[in-house]
Amino acid sequence: MADMPTPRLAADEFCRRLLTWFDKHGRHDLPWQSPRSAYRVWVSEIMLQQTQVTTVIPYFERFMARFPSLASLARAPQDEVLHLWTGLGYYARARNLHKAAQVALDEHDGELPTESVDALMALPGIGRSTAGAIIAQSTGRRAAILDGNVKRSLTRLHAISGWPGKPGIERKLWALAEHYTPSTRLADFTQAMMDFGATLCKRSRPDCKACPFNDVCLAYAQGEPQRYPESKPRKALPTRSTLMLVLRDQEGKVWLERRPPSGLWGGLWSLPQFDTYRELNTWLEEHVAAPRREAAMPAFHHTFSHFRLEITPQPISCDRLNGVREGGIWYDVNNPQALGLAAPVKALLDQLAPFTLNLTPGRV
Repeated sequence: MADMPTPRLAADEFCRRLLTWFDKHGRHDLPWQSPRSAYRVWVSEIMLQQTQVTTVIPYFERFMARFPSLASLARAPQDEVLHLWTGLGYYARARNLHKAAQVALDEHDGELPTESVDALMALPGIGRSTAGAIIAQSTGRRAAILDGNVKRSLTRLHAISGWPGKPGIERKLWALAEHYTPSTRLADFTQAMMDFGATLCKRSRPDCKACPFNDVCLAYAQGEPQRYPESKPRKALPTRSTLMLVLRDQEGKVWLERRPPSGLWGGLWSLPQFDTYRELNTWLEEHVAAPRREAAMPAFHHTFSHFRLEITPQPISCDRLNGVREGGIWYDVNNPQALGLAAPVKALLDQLAPFTLNLTPGRV
């Protein structure tokens, strides 16, 4: 392992210290720990990507109540899967979870292929660290992980400069993760590594005085543990804008259309979007009978990882649509269907109930 920095401790001593801390301070009652299965660990690991444990727990419990097995998830409509994911964000995770369940059902007799990291990584949405976590926690076999918490802990312990996402630095971190991973108590060790970074070696205000490694941690010795890991070089977020049509019929139902399967909010239901007022007005002329403007709704922003979206709602009421449009439905805000909704769309729809139609404004 030529890329590996000099370890700060022998693997068995690192493991002894970590598990001693974990036995006293770790999280032992998370819902995916009992009963612990490859399926339950997998779902929890996907949900925990970019999301905190406290947020994930109620989503996980609802998800398991509806999809207690891989087969039940694989056979479910995508809409239902996305509906139960609504609010967790990063919806590609849910689409990949659903696809991977279908592949496992078709090609692996309804089980996750936990015989190797590579076999798991062949499924949609499962990377090396997630595969390692599934194997270690569900089978007890040796497999290393390198999630964000582990990266932060290892970069501090070894004072590794640079953004951990760079390939060269990531190789060093994987080599260290492999070095420290033991051959026994793999489920506990894996959970301990995640808990250690999440609750003690935190991004801000790490509790270094309580750390079992503070005598060998280079970042602590330097007196600046929060310097590590270094952040990804940031670019200014560009701003995009969109018009969202909030079209309601005489019963107060709202017209929704399914987004394309890939791209922004892929596969979710959304309000029709337009780049310009000309496009919006053309759409209304072609498809809406007797459109009427309703009271204005304030514009707002929704921030993604790579851009900021300025959303301007355009509330319109109508008697009917001209003809039947494919890929759309009338959504009852008072008796909502179980659909996957984009987060800002859900926020807008929540503002609309109860329904009171304003018939006084003039035609568009």
